[in-house]
Amino acid sequence: MKYSKKTQNAWVMYDWANSTYNLVIGTAIFPIFYNTVTTMEENGVPLDGAAGDNVLFFGTTLKNTELLSYCLAFAMAIVCVLSPTLAGIADYLGRKKIFMRFFCYLGALSCASLFFFDPHVGKLEISMLSVILACIGFWCSYAFSNSFLPEIAPPEEQDKLSAKGYSFGYAGSVLLLIINLVMVQVLGIPAKYCFLTVGAWWIGFAHYTFWHLEDTRKPHRFDRKIIGHGFQELGKVWKQLKKTKRLKAYLLAFFVFSMGVQTIMQMATFFGEKEVYRIGPNGERLVGLETGQLIAAVLLVQVIAIPGAFAFSKLSRRIGNANTLRWALGIWALVCIYGYLFISTPMTFYVAAGCIGFIMGGTQSLARSTYSKFLPVTNDTASYFSFYDVTEKVGLIIGLLSFGYLEGAFGSLKASILALSAFFIIGLLLMLRVPKKEKKHDHLQFQS
Repeated sequence: MKYSKKTQNAWVMYDWANSTYNLVIGTAIFPIFYNTVTTMEENGVPLDGAAGDNVLFFGTTLKNTELLSYCLAFAMAIVCVLSPTLAGIADYLGRKKIFMRFFCYLGALSCASLFFFDPHVGKLEISMLSVILACIGFWCSYAFSNSFLPEIAPPEEQDKLSAKGYSFGYAGSVLLLIINLVMVQVLGIPAKYCFLTVGAWWIGFAHYTFWHLEDTRKPHRFDRKIIGHGFQELGKVWKQLKKTKRLKAYLLAFFVFSMGVQTIMQMATFFGEKEVYRIGPNGERLVGLETGQLIAAVLLVQVIAIPGAFAFSKLSRRIGNANTLRWALGIWALVCIYGYLFISTPMTFYVAAGCIGFIMGGTQSLARSTYSKFLPVTNDTASYFSFYDVTEKVGLIIGLLSFGYLEGAFGSLKASILALSAFFIIGLLLMLRVPKKEKKHDHLQFQS
């Protein structure tokens, strides 16, 4: 089978387009903006009865980061329901790109609507809807994008192509973040305008992907029983999954370590704002990094993630995907323990950020390509990747709920970061149980 470089580059470009959500909305500008507008208020007067970092949400008092954790977890729960159902329908219709385009638009326009974010009671509830819809749009479109990987590259090239996608994503998101920083820090433009740039960037560059990426499965005609067809597709995939020992073992390990990886990516900025101390101009000890210091840490993570993705891809060719992931998970666990014991100053936070950046690129890239290489030869790639997506999202839901609950219970993010180390340790132990080879079945052929 001949694979098109133009198609592969178009697929990579979607990482360039949508990764700005992960960085600007998920990690950098929006978390700082959100923490600022939901923490004290105007002229020293708490917002509608809120005090400190507490907010009122439908009459319930919550920590602001606790609320964000719960809203993101709710969004992930919706993704877990939508993704498998729509993946089966898309595979049956042979129209994955249409679904991918719809959720791209939903996510990008929801990001842009954060321009109107309002922390006051009665308006905060509506504002968080934009957060939820942006999250749903990102993850659902990303699931359909991932499902194209085994269709556009042979197994021996998928690690490298996956790493290239993540690297382009990191590079594109850093470029937009720098543009946003110039807007805010140099030109004095309010931060809310950054959310408009994310929406425009995402939709704009995604069109290159939509022009050149094509569905490969023969389409079926639409009929009234389409939902049933979707569940039939998923049923077939589930029956096949139950008979694949290596794929099942990998999905279980992936489920556990995803709890840690994705939660750290979502909540690391808040750790820098609440658990790190700096010295003020008069020698006083102040809580939280300054905005410039937080952005520097975020940029450090993204820049180091690029060589990290390629380094882990190269290492995987020498020792195998599973062994490389095991090393990565061991490092993740050590970083979490280091964060609990030692992070208290900007320098210790930067050390952790550098380590996270290097292993983040490699872990995400290899996790995706490893799953793709473990799949049987199939036309139902969207359905298979929906299981991958749901596994990741359920793990993230548990991670976010744990993170938010522990902060609410202990009043500190230190306990939350320590709990994440357990996810990596358990994930490492489960990765040790992943077989080297998949047992052959009469009705299934495997890529590796």
